[in-house]
Amino acid sequence: MSTMTEVRPFSIDIPEQELAELRRRIEAARWPSRELVRDRSQGVQLATTQELARYWTTDYDWRRCEAKLNALPQFTTEIDGLDIHFIHVRSPHEHALPLIMTHGWPGSVIELLEAVGPLTDPTAHGGAAEDAFDLVLPSLPGYGFSGEPTEVGWDPGRVARAWAELMGRLGYPNYVAQGGDVGASVTDAMGRQAPEGLVGIHMNLLVTALAGPQPTESEQERAAADALATFRASGFGYFLEQATRPQTIGYALLDSPVALAAWMLDHDTDSYYKISRAFLDGQPAGNLTRDHIVDNITLYWLTGTGASAARSYWESGRAQALAAGQPPAEVSLPVGFTTFPDEIFRAPRSWVAKSYPNLTYFNEVDKGGHFAAWEEPRLFSEEIRAAFRSLR
Repeated sequence: MSTMTEVRPFSIDIPEQELAELRRRIEAARWPSRELVRDRSQGVQLATTQELARYWTTDYDWRRCEAKLNALPQFTTEIDGLDIHFIHVRSPHEHALPLIMTHGWPGSVIELLEAVGPLTDPTAHGGAAEDAFDLVLPSLPGYGFSGEPTEVGWDPGRVARAWAELMGRLGYPNYVAQGGDVGASVTDAMGRQAPEGLVGIHMNLLVTALAGPQPTESEQERAAADALATFRASGFGYFLEQATRPQTIGYALLDSPVALAAWMLDHDTDSYYKISRAFLDGQPAGNLTRDHIVDNITLYWLTGTGASAARSYWESGRAQALAAGQPPAEVSLPVGFTTFPDEIFRAPRSWVAKSYPNLTYFNEVDKGGHFAAWEEPRLFSEEIRAAFRSLR
């Protein structure tokens, strides 16, 4: 194997002075006055942010997260001129199905960690050996420990091609792909590109519905359209800023850990209130615990990827503009989809089938939101097993 395609072991060892500098910056934060409303309509609330900052500097231990990551097989490899970081966990069970799973923003591989055990070793988590997966969890370009792009063009389509190269490089002739949020855009692109070896995809965010109007004939469709309209009217600020001016917000994200934390919390209403309750009331929703939330924020801070991750939205917007007027390729591969009830909008089956006529699995579950794998890893893993069972 040449040095260009070599897969290199990777481990994390953050210098102690970087952790001390992080705490110093948090403690030196200048705070705004309290918001003038009782809800999140003016943004991330002061009490939530201050309690997060207190916990971050007094109770939080990055070394615990670092050890958890280092306990998993981590690697880097150069693809298309960029170093890609990934976790690669082989199942102890024979004939496991290879699965590449892509995180989103403001997430990272950390949001997928609690699903590693249930997916790779289902017999230890209430499943059957025949449902096992070999799991590949890459960090998106510009996120986490992956390299930061130094040129434009790393849109979801280019990432999708890199993931196909990665799975081939790991020796998998056949595999499946899954994603939510930005990861759903990458997985959708993989399905449309249909690289050799990809046999099916699963998503838990209907990214095609963000691109334009959908049917509103049924009650379910109207409810989903109303939820999308609410998101666009009052929850779209981070999306628009990152899609149009990622460099501008990047200065705050790289300079202030408190600004970074607030920006990352301001994603969607359901997730925000769940995270807020975890800090203010000690009542986490599933695995959206204080430690897990701060693990993810700290990863962004220590890798300095606030701006480069934000640029992924700009890249998606640019790619859509360049492709305007050109119908996207059809997805002929089998597609699975799970609707989680607290997602930004509950995608009805009719919308999913309109985007993916070869819909082979669809289910609506009774709990979980935008960060489904993070919040409800057991339920999420059960959905992945069910979605791909027919493709083994």
